[in-house]
Amino acid sequence: MGNKIRVGIFFGGQAREREISYLGGKTAFEHIDKALFEPVPIFVDSLGHFIQINPELLYEESIRDFFPSKNLNRGFRVYIESLGELNETQLYKLIYKVGKQVQPADFPQIIDFAFTIMHGPQAEDGSVQGLLEWYGIPYMGPGLMGSAVGIDKPMQNKLISLVTGQKKKSVTFTREEWAVADRSKQFTDLINTIGFPFVVKAPHQGSSIGVAIVRKRSLEEFTRAVNQCFFEVTFKKSEWEKMTERQKRHMMEKTSNLDEGIGFPVMVNGKILAHPADLMEELDAVLFTSESVTVISAHAEDYVMIEEFVVGQEFSCGVIQQDDGKAIALPPTEIYGEIQTFDFKSKYKSNVTKKRIPIDTSLENLHKIHESLLKTFNTLGFCVVTRIDGFLTPDSRVLLHDPNTIPGMSPSSLIFKQMAEIGLTVTQSITYFIRQSIRERIRSGKNTVNFRQLLERLDDMITERVNTPRKKVAVVFGESDEQYKIAQKKMGEYSSSPIYEPVPVCAARNGQMYKIPVNLMFKADIQDFGQSIGKSKHPFIIEIIEKAKSITRKYAGSFDTQMKKLSEAELAESVHFIFQCDSETLIEL
Repeated sequence: MGNKIRVGIFFGGQAREREISYLGGKTAFEHIDKALFEPVPIFVDSLGHFIQINPELLYEESIRDFFPSKNLNRGFRVYIESLGELNETQLYKLIYKVGKQVQPADFPQIIDFAFTIMHGPQAEDGSVQGLLEWYGIPYMGPGLMGSAVGIDKPMQNKLISLVTGQKKKSVTFTREEWAVADRSKQFTDLINTIGFPFVVKAPHQGSSIGVAIVRKRSLEEFTRAVNQCFFEVTFKKSEWEKMTERQKRHMMEKTSNLDEGIGFPVMVNGKILAHPADLMEELDAVLFTSESVTVISAHAEDYVMIEEFVVGQEFSCGVIQQDDGKAIALPPTEIYGEIQTFDFKSKYKSNVTKKRIPIDTSLENLHKIHESLLKTFNTLGFCVVTRIDGFLTPDSRVLLHDPNTIPGMSPSSLIFKQMAEIGLTVTQSITYFIRQSIRERIRSGKNTVNFRQLLERLDDMITERVNTPRKKVAVVFGESDEQYKIAQKKMGEYSSSPIYEPVPVCAARNGQMYKIPVNLMFKADIQDFGQSIGKSKHPFIIEIIEKAKSITRKYAGSFDTQMKKLSEAELAESVHFIFQCDSETLIEL
């Protein structure tokens, strides 16, 4: 196989979703096809520096565990912006500890393609995409228009309404309007206009950051929800004085967290404070004389959006493309369980939410959902991949919202679960994202000769990859959650290998062994896996598999949709190695 394509994996960024991006960067680095691509991890810090980092740092728990240096943090876990103004020497020393800084003008010398897994403002909104276009680097996902639309929730609502005809009540108001409003009257007016309960959203955030549902007819709860989405918090003297020093530090840590807090820098009484210790000191001083003080994020939203609360089945669905640009909607995933709202914590930090593919509804409704999804994808300037959320109401209306042009990409992300339903592993899905993105950059009419050459080169490599036999490794796991998790991990490891090809095999308690189709290896746990193996393939998923067969054939070669019983002799004849998940040992046959 020829020279590998150098793929810059861009992760981190300046937005509140940088930790989700960090997880996605690790996924891409681990799962990218090592036979086709040379991964180049490029960490984008929260000041906008591009850093080619040491790969081992992808295995820290979070960004704050390796950058900036802990000995500068004054006892807090902070991002680099909390260190205040740094001179060139200080920045160089910090960056040198984790890798080396690269300038955008240097991108063409170190990468052929940018796999951008950054979310939110300054990352998913067209900012990085425009920079990469300037330097002639093809990048992952939609272009400038689709990216710009994908970050603006009010604009999305208007355009989706025009495209699908859906009716969803919403209003916006600015921070200035909020500051002078009669809030009691505003609350009453919103209930009369939007209905009750209602949803408050920060209009430019993703991963459900800055989302609150007002469920009580309480002015206090309404005020708290709006302030949360403006990214401001009020500290009261009566509460602050009761806190111990340790409790105050814990409060500052909570404030600095980007999922539950407002992050730093912040503004207090006209002062910009970058560090939690400085805010703690300021609060001690201000609340000594004042009854309360409001702290506002330096990156606060300028307005908030209020939407009607929709009762119905909540779903999320990815849309991808064939080579000719024709869109294909994947099987929609239903999100259900005992949750108040599918917010950041329930998405990424909770075991309460449950997921099933497809939505539990009629075939007619599933087709209706796909129809709305495809209209939205095709009209709003999206391409390559976009995950679109929505609701199916009890009267069978489809209400879409929050298109996500760079879906989250941890191994358990919804987009990978849905790609698995058409037969693609995480590794093969990443190859699809890269290849289709190059194809879509050609359509933009910029740098087309170079991009066509890159596409032809990659196509030849993919064809060779699919048609070249690899040493097959049976990944054998028993009916325990621990072994299932190990099997999932080893599946990813072997899928990205130039040498090995994994074959998932379940050693059931009845003494039989079964070859498992790839989609069943993406279940939440062994219980979910066990419930799925006995079910027949849903007719709607069969339809999608048929529509997507050209994609599956190109990237995977084939897809066994059914579980198959294997004897020990058949297993031994069909593989070169066996990896036993119970003992975590590899046996050569």
